[in-house]
Amino acid sequence: MLKNKKAILSLSIIPQYIIIKWLSHYPEFIEDYYSNGFYQFVSKIFRYSLGWIPFSFGDFVYTFAIVYGIQWLFKNRKRLRQDTKHWFMDVLSALSMIYFSFHLLWGMNYYRLPLHKNLKLEADYTTEQLIVVTKKLIKKSNAIYAEIKQDDTTKIDLPYNKSDILELAPKGYENLKKTFPDLDYHPKSDKKSLYSYPLTYMGFSGYLNPFTNEAQVNALIPIYLFPTTTSHEMAHQLGYAAENEANFIGCLATINHDDIYFKYSGYTFALRFCLNEIYRRDETLFNKLLETVNKGILNNFKEVREFMDAYENPLEPMFKIFYSNFLKANNQVKGMESYSYVVALLVNYFEKEPI
Repeated sequence: MLKNKKAILSLSIIPQYIIIKWLSHYPEFIEDYYSNGFYQFVSKIFRYSLGWIPFSFGDFVYTFAIVYGIQWLFKNRKRLRQDTKHWFMDVLSALSMIYFSFHLLWGMNYYRLPLHKNLKLEADYTTEQLIVVTKKLIKKSNAIYAEIKQDDTTKIDLPYNKSDILELAPKGYENLKKTFPDLDYHPKSDKKSLYSYPLTYMGFSGYLNPFTNEAQVNALIPIYLFPTTTSHEMAHQLGYAAENEANFIGCLATINHDDIYFKYSGYTFALRFCLNEIYRRDETLFNKLLETVNKGILNNFKEVREFMDAYENPLEPMFKIFYSNFLKANNQVKGMESYSYVVALLVNYFEKEPI
């Protein structure tokens, strides 16, 4: 009887896959009934239940799962040859439950309506539009820098520790929801990841735990990145799975924050993406625009590059290829390139909005 149940459970991954792919063709349905319905209820339950815990409960769950998995494989290593059929049945049963839980608790958000449709923004943009918005962002970033300090050559150091930023970050969403009511972020559940060292070597600044709905931020990244990274992971908590959309919402949350250092982090975050896109299209124009950017801002960009370079290792590309394929399997056809697609949202939004 038990083996029959395991067989059904293990094979259930096939109809699950078919149903999810079928539902993916109905983004309006997912938007209305999952992302803005069932998911919001589940997300708040997890954030109320776990948000008050000062450490990452999800990282402990992952640790337990990894230890248990290794122990199980060791104990059952002989079964792989002696009882191959039931060994695979056990493994598939576990994978089936994980697959089901992932999509039920968060993963269906990958198939919701694209954000640009909800915001009535265009999906594409011209180089001319990109240049106009980049110049706006340069002017605004330079102005905020000048408000913070007179010296125009040194990088901005935020006068907070990283725990302070985790506490302050929701304020940006509180202001943002006045314009976008759907971006109501409450309660909070943002934490420094216990796996910050592995994340750094893998090349990631943070992640959302889909099983506990905790926003995990890499505690080792430069503090200059902390406001935008935290706000990015909060956007994931609100159900925006696509990386470019989380980047965009995280950017809006920081520039709408009352704190000037958050604003600086947000505007220069948007500027960095736009400048990178201009470099890809016209290196001469990129160099010309770069001359108009405050040297202190460029030193913040340099700080980020140097941090990333310091942790480069042969395994990092492998992790990114794996994650890129994961994104592609979840409706983000460009994989890791999806992060940089935030430029389309930024250009079409800031072209119309005053900065």
